[in-house]
Amino acid sequence: MTTHKGGELRALFTPRGIAVVGVSADPTKLGAALARSVSRFPGYVGLVNARRPDPAAGVYATVAEAAEHGPVDLALVCVPAAGCADAVAEAAKAGVRAAVIYGGGFAEAGPQGERHQRELADVAERTGIRILGPNTSGFLTPSLTASFVPGAADVPAGRIAVVAASGGVNHALAFLLGEAGHGISLAVGLGNGVDITTADVLDHLATDPGTTAVALHIESVADGRRLTEAVARLRATRPVVALVVGRHDIGAFAASHTGALATSWRTTRAALAQAGAVLVDDERELVDAVSALSLVRLPAAADPGVGLVTAQAGPGLLLLDDLRGRRAAVPELAAQTQRCLAGILPPLTYQANPVDTGRPGPGFAAVLDTVAMDPAVDLIAAYALHEPAAFDLLAAVDEALHSVPLLLGVGGAGDDVQRVRRALLDRGVPVACDPHGLAAMTGALLADARACSRMAAAPAPAQPVDIGGPGPFDEDRAKTLLDRLGVPTMPRRACADRAEAHRALAELTGPVAVKLLDAAVLHKTEIGGVRLGVSTPAELDEALDALETVGASRFLVESMAPAGVDLVVGARRDPVFGPVVLVGLGGTTAEALADVSIRLAPLSPAQAAAMPAELAGHALLEGWRGGPALDSAALGRVAVALGDLLLAHPELAEIEINPLRITAQGLVALDAVCVAADAPAPGGDD
Repeated sequence: MTTHKGGELRALFTPRGIAVVGVSADPTKLGAALARSVSRFPGYVGLVNARRPDPAAGVYATVAEAAEHGPVDLALVCVPAAGCADAVAEAAKAGVRAAVIYGGGFAEAGPQGERHQRELADVAERTGIRILGPNTSGFLTPSLTASFVPGAADVPAGRIAVVAASGGVNHALAFLLGEAGHGISLAVGLGNGVDITTADVLDHLATDPGTTAVALHIESVADGRRLTEAVARLRATRPVVALVVGRHDIGAFAASHTGALATSWRTTRAALAQAGAVLVDDERELVDAVSALSLVRLPAAADPGVGLVTAQAGPGLLLLDDLRGRRAAVPELAAQTQRCLAGILPPLTYQANPVDTGRPGPGFAAVLDTVAMDPAVDLIAAYALHEPAAFDLLAAVDEALHSVPLLLGVGGAGDDVQRVRRALLDRGVPVACDPHGLAAMTGALLADARACSRMAAAPAPAQPVDIGGPGPFDEDRAKTLLDRLGVPTMPRRACADRAEAHRALAELTGPVAVKLLDAAVLHKTEIGGVRLGVSTPAELDEALDALETVGASRFLVESMAPAGVDLVVGARRDPVFGPVVLVGLGGTTAEALADVSIRLAPLSPAQAAAMPAELAGHALLEGWRGGPALDSAALGRVAVALGDLLLAHPELAEIEINPLRITAQGLVALDAVCVAADAPAPGGDD
């Protein structure tokens, strides 16, 4: 794929004039549909049909002839795949600076299509013309409907941009935003992305004054670091909400737990979150989240507090439950706040947070103001049914002081409910239709504020260390490398024969673990390559006999570690994002539960130390039932060291500690795997 970093896209999205290449007199053809779509474009439109030109009707044989009658910055190409490269080259020769390729039959269609796509890439590289597509349904802006999808021209103009991998998803999101009362500043489907990428469009939007928030749909990523850099630049001024497809992908066999757990979906989501994007799980949440963020953005805060106000207890409980799942802080209101509420609300209502108003009445604005004044509340999420006979919601919103941002859920049906929701949006108040939508909006504002708070200076550059020469790395070599990185390990001896193993037993304190020592076998436990709790020479002989039956010729004898809680900490060289660091629960538990946290390297010790808090099982690391508690700062130093190791040493593909045990004395690495970048596929146990 050819990528023109920082390329100019104004010719694509704000052209002075357009040429529709491949226009047809048959109204069912793609070229005819495009000609109809652009008919309302305020600039020049030239139509091109090489086989049936009709200059009197404004249909020309070439783009060059069309350009004689008006400026042409953009060519909308509707010809078969085999002719697209020539058509784009001809347009570029005529001075056209951008093109959209709508048709299919390219890389998605097999070897012949791949050849056609390479030809397009060559034209872009040779001429500098920017190409959107191929295999796309185009884009929408307030002034140009460069799409053949019916109804696309009816999407209202607005302040939200949609950047989608799929043309179909692009239009689906644009339609949903329109239904929700919002419009679009840009909605673009990238298709096969032969030239223009997601990062290109995000860089364009970073300087677009008409865009206040961006909805991002990702299917696959070619250049991960460039994508995250573009997201980080954009979200500094405009929030980005991302939906990543592929949650249920089954990865191919990986050498380690780190490789198995750091799937493309997990890694992409983690990378986008690290860059500051807000993550969502489906298209409806994407619409709710980006809608709210287009209107309201909280100041940076590590854990903003939410005040919940509900006019119906049941929906309020749904909202509270959903927000708890998003790890939202819903603090108990201060005693003074509760005393003020008691003077406004009936005595039997719950007033500590959530605040249940009972059937709402004229005091609703006073309730909102009272909750907003609580020192622990940074925003209010309120839900009410549309009950005009009970109270005037719009009047209450107008009366409220709005000392903190307000999000509203308004339940009901009919035209009057739609009018109220529209009026709230006009007042700059994000509005949802149900408790889940309100929770998605609230969660998005919280996630964005947290992301702003953790944006830090770039970590220090990674420094090389002595890795002891080229691979392969057996466990002893891997642990020697950990020793050099400052990661604690247990006392051990690498033994070439049984006699050395017996000397090691005599030298080491307490019971020992006896392991097969072979760089080709990464998962020793699964083949019976580990014996624990060996204390006597007789037990050692029994252990050595067992290891020799599975092919052991060298042994590692190592002091047993104290009891504790096990983690997996690893770094691997991701093919898209480069070095990534992973922290999760240790052993096979990590893979079974997929309870992991991932970051791109480099990262700061503080960023790394925060990773365990994201685990669903993080309570196990906090002294669960009297067990040892994790020293997060020490873990942060380990994770940083592993990430920096891969950054400084391209000859390494992966390093993993599994388990890294939390003990009363601190962290200790019990097993380690290190894989050279050019190592053959490991085997021996799976």
